[in-house]
Amino acid sequence: MKKGIHPDSYRMVAFKDMSNGDTFITRSTVNTRESIDIDGTEYPLVKLEISSSSHPFYTGKMKLVDTAGRVDKFRNRYKKHYEGKK
Repeated sequence: MKKGIHPDSYRMVAFKDMSNGDTFITRSTVNTRESIDIDGTEYPLVKLEISSSSHPFYTGKMKLVDTAGRVDKFRNRYKKHYEGKK
């Protein structure tokens, strides 16, 4: 690695998938105010709505957990198009 081009805040960070509770630790420069204690070590915490452990493409499940209701809004908006094709 070249010296002087990498950020100083590159550290271990915990990412938590809020839809299923899975937590993984990796290196990141993301800023966060929250922290979590894992195995006696405190890590900065970043909360995610969806990750590879809950995404339908990676899990093989066709159900998508949509906390913001975007899928329902889309279906309601284009309801006429769905009814016409059935």
